Amino acid sequence: MSKHLTRELVAEQAAIVAAPRKGHEVDRTFELPKALYGATVALYLGFLAVMATGLSTPGLIIPMTIFAFFIVAGFAIPAIWTKLEPASRSKQKSWAGLRNEGVATYTGRVSAKDAAVQMLLLPAIVFCWGIAAVTVAMLVR
Repeated sequence: MSKHLTRELVAEQAAIVAAPRKGHEVDRTFELPKALYGATVALYLGFLAVMATGLSTPGLIIPMTIFAFFIVAGFAIPAIWTKLEPASRSKQKSWAGLRNEGVATYTGRVSAKDAAVQMLLLPAIVFCWGIAAVTVAMLVR
């Protein structure tokens, strides 16, 4: 059952303490080397380049430019976000650090090879799909 507590009763029993002054440690590095992000951007932009060259029409110039802008912005904004205040003491891992320690995920630690495969699998499939689509379009013409 519930019971109504008066302010006076709560004030008698409450222990009021000052809020801690120490700030919260913020880690925005995602623990992965910059080269993996660069490879991801390169594969997505490569897909756009393959599609733009293989299916080139004047009507696709503006959409392809917009897509390229969103891909670059989708990775540039988080890169800027990692440098914002409150500044973190943590730094991105190097390749050697990633090979030695792996990366922490929701389900546990993952080795460097597995992390790279998981991160680059979708962009690689998208890039290969673009090559296949342009190849089919060229053969059908």
